[in-house]
Amino acid sequence: MARRVFWWLAKAILWFVLITVSLVLVLRFLPVTYTATMLMDERSVVRDWEPLSRIDRNMVSAVIAAEDGKFCSHDGFDREAIEDALEERAQGGRQRGASTISQQTAKNVFLWQGGGWFRKGLEAYFTVLIETLWTKRRIMEVYLNVAETGLGTYGVESGAQRYFGHSAARLTADEASRIAAVLPSPKTREAVNPRGFTARYGNTIERRIGQVRRDGLDSCVYE
Repeated sequence: MARRVFWWLAKAILWFVLITVSLVLVLRFLPVTYTATMLMDERSVVRDWEPLSRIDRNMVSAVIAAEDGKFCSHDGFDREAIEDALEERAQGGRQRGASTISQQTAKNVFLWQGGGWFRKGLEAYFTVLIETLWTKRRIMEVYLNVAETGLGTYGVESGAQRYFGHSAARLTADEASRIAAVLPSPKTREAVNPRGFTARYGNTIERRIGQVRRDGLDSCVYE
């Protein structure tokens, strides 16, 4: 009986690995048209896939400045940020985010929103897969096309059209920074006439864009 259970478990794991690896390989080349988050959205979803060549570099620099300054140097996980977040949680302090752009991409494309250790484990698994099977440029391209940029709005092209009335191909540093400032909480923040923290955060991101360019922190996307 135990041998039979072990056999079926091993078989299930093998099939899971084969299916997920195949899916990740396919999505290295094909646009991600729909995600679980989009399907579960109660609103009418607006999305518009654009290749990275038609997304302004200001947007790439802005999300790196805001979300993941080590994007080009890590293997999918920012261990220092994770350790800091765990230490703050243990001390009862503010729970800072430690997810990289790679982790967020893995979650947004293959999984669902929300917490839980099971989902976190799957997120780590898919992060390893995309870091292994995709390029950094592809990870960034997918991230910018599936991230929620507003209520029922997905991708920076749809966000640019919603907020500024023009394509993501010609976002100014200010516009890109305001979209990046919305990403952590797209259901409660607005990129047009932002106030309070969102406005201050957007200004901080815009200032950091210069540093991203000077230090080549977005170089892996444009090699």
